[in-house]
Amino acid sequence: MTGLVDAKCPSVGVLLRRTLCVALASMVLVVMTGQARAQAPRGSLKIALIAKSEANTVFVAARRGAEAAAQEQSAKLGAPVEILWLTPPREDAAIQAERVAQAVRERVGAILISCSDSVVLTPAINAAVEHGVAVMTFDSDAPDSKRFAFYGTDETDLGDKLVATLVEQLGAKGKIAVLAGNPNALNLRKRAEAVKKAAARYPGLEVVEIVHHLETPADAAAEVLKFDAAHPDLAGWVMVGGWPLRHSSQTLALIQELQTRKLKVVAIDALPEQLIYVEKGLVPVLWAQPNYMWGKVGVETIVDKVARKKSVPDRIRLELVRVSRQNLGTWARQLQAWGFTGIPAEYLKLE
Repeated sequence: MTGLVDAKCPSVGVLLRRTLCVALASMVLVVMTGQARAQAPRGSLKIALIAKSEANTVFVAARRGAEAAAQEQSAKLGAPVEILWLTPPREDAAIQAERVAQAVRERVGAILISCSDSVVLTPAINAAVEHGVAVMTFDSDAPDSKRFAFYGTDETDLGDKLVATLVEQLGAKGKIAVLAGNPNALNLRKRAEAVKKAAARYPGLEVVEIVHHLETPADAAAEVLKFDAAHPDLAGWVMVGGWPLRHSSQTLALIQELQTRKLKVVAIDALPEQLIYVEKGLVPVLWAQPNYMWGKVGVETIVDKVARKKSVPDRIRLELVRVSRQNLGTWARQLQAWGFTGIPAEYLKLE
């Protein structure tokens, strides 16, 4: 499959770049002194937010949640809590590692990060912690690092929910594929494996392939269309991320494909631009991650840990929300309350 081999087998140049970036990031942190950190205003807390990609709308939602929580916590603490947005424009774990080092240079008190590649990010996280910066992960973890907490989905539960929902539409038989984004992202690998395990409980279901791709709407939709063309007997998709259901140059072709082939689809995330698939019945159920809460709960947890010196759990579970026609209006209004725009007025009026 085009792009799959490259994704799974990076070139020597890419591997060297990753290694060099991580090494440089760690070196920068090693030479830093504690004196620079002491220059921050007394009582203030600066939190660096490093998501996977600015191009991914779900992380823009996380930023909104973080900034809202920072404002609330500033008022409660009587001291400023500031969000420093250091997310790369496109997904690149090596750049994330550089941004971790930058955050320490800018004297942050904590880092909130979603890891594109836990292997690449673990040394950078550990170096930051060794220099007194508290690190929390969200969405995609680096479990072997020195981060103090992780906030995200229970991937086994997610796999069970996705497969059970597809079986509701498809029945317990047919060939299905799993759309799984970046193969280096730990959370996506775990989701794909959880889907395979859940599907194995249904003897009539066959997982044909786990399909990887660049995490942009156009790339994801193009990969779906290409895979469909090569597999005329495919019956359905489990999408462990909702990338192809966001607006792109491929949106019309994807809608036509789903209508013509009558493919059964279940997916993660329920952003405003994805709700049309629910309304039209093309994707009857979306399992929403409250992406806004990544930022909100992340900042609240960091403030409790760093400013209030409270003990916090090392794993905090993000609860999924089942979105269907039955609660489309409720969910649309929740998105609006979180600051999302572009929600069709007719959805907001639904009960």
